[in-house]
Amino acid sequence: MSSNTLEYAITLDQQDSLARYREEFYLLQDKIYMDGNSLGLLSTRAEKKLFELLESWKTLGVDGWTEGKHPWYFMAEQLGDRMAPLVGGEKSEVIATGSTTTNLHQMVSTFYRPSGKRTKILADELNFPSDIYALQSQIRVHGLDPEEHLVRVKSEDGLTLDENRIIDAMTDDIALIVLPSVLYRSGQVLDMKTLTQVAREKGIVIGFDLSHSIGAVTHELHNWDVDFAFWCTYKHLNGGPGAVGGLFINERHFGKEAGLAGWFGSDKTKQFDMDHTMTAAPDAGAYQIGTPHVLSLAPLLGSLEMFEELGMDKVREKSLALTRFMLDCIDDELQEYSFGIGNPLDDSRGGHLLLQHNEAARICQALKAQGVVPDFRAPDGIRLAPVALYNSFKDVWEAVQILKTIMKEELYKEFPNERGVVA
Repeated sequence: MSSNTLEYAITLDQQDSLARYREEFYLLQDKIYMDGNSLGLLSTRAEKKLFELLESWKTLGVDGWTEGKHPWYFMAEQLGDRMAPLVGGEKSEVIATGSTTTNLHQMVSTFYRPSGKRTKILADELNFPSDIYALQSQIRVHGLDPEEHLVRVKSEDGLTLDENRIIDAMTDDIALIVLPSVLYRSGQVLDMKTLTQVAREKGIVIGFDLSHSIGAVTHELHNWDVDFAFWCTYKHLNGGPGAVGGLFINERHFGKEAGLAGWFGSDKTKQFDMDHTMTAAPDAGAYQIGTPHVLSLAPLLGSLEMFEELGMDKVREKSLALTRFMLDCIDDELQEYSFGIGNPLDDSRGGHLLLQHNEAARICQALKAQGVVPDFRAPDGIRLAPVALYNSFKDVWEAVQILKTIMKEELYKEFPNERGVVA
């Protein structure tokens, strides 16, 4: 059977052991959702848990902190325990807290102590801008110039990074390394194990932004001996817009004073002593800052159940199968329309694909108008993310057919070639 037919897509869906989870999500009516790497869809389980937390507020008031089905006071720790398998961490090493950027600030303020020759932070030129802004501001806090003290590894092609170049940049003036696990444009998965091993040998603290990998890619942070990691939960984890983020800190560092202290980093038994001398939690909980956003934690109580039932190996297997099938369809159907493929063609890619075209902004608008939801990344990127839990192989086939029609009939020319306020 041909690999790019509707019949073959349906056959793959019939063989898919994850297919039943699609029914648990609120799929957008008459749309094919391919933007789960920006914001995952709402599931009935996540919705249920949110309503349960609202009910506890309604019926218990302040006692909801310690009573009810999901006491709020311990939610960050409990959700950290449940996220730990997704990143390959020990339960004590993971906490649900903050946001991607605030957690990065916490880790940099904790580990970046420029002294002597080691004064620089190593990053890369393809990283998400928020991470770069945070690193620049942390360097300024120490009275240093980011132009000199933030080293960004260059990309040869503007899409991917060469791990050997990163390793070559691990010189004896580097105090800290912060890299993405998956590049947000191209979807390249970096070799975190090797990069961490070399950083360890050179005595450099290394951390990773897992925002585009958690829930789509497997990790072994503890076994790899990564120092820290941070992530959001609203993409592949389907935690909802603005959902509380996550933080991993290797148990080797337990007891290290948090750079940014706040009362929710306290030992839970001491927190309400109200002592002006802080007794920090003995684990990753010490790196919390303020009171958890309980209603933004709530959906994770439900969405994480699916990952617990399946395990990340099965999720990763289907994710790769979906993107592999989409690449095959693109290769068969779109060759004459001047698309470039910006993501790795082998399995060293995350959960999304990057199509490049000089009319990308207007093509994305045309896709939305025709019922396919992608996202645009400047200057010329169309990101398509078929998500393992709720996208089907039929979705993939139909999305490519719609894109072919848009190109063949030049429907994209009805739109301006510029992005919206939110892309």
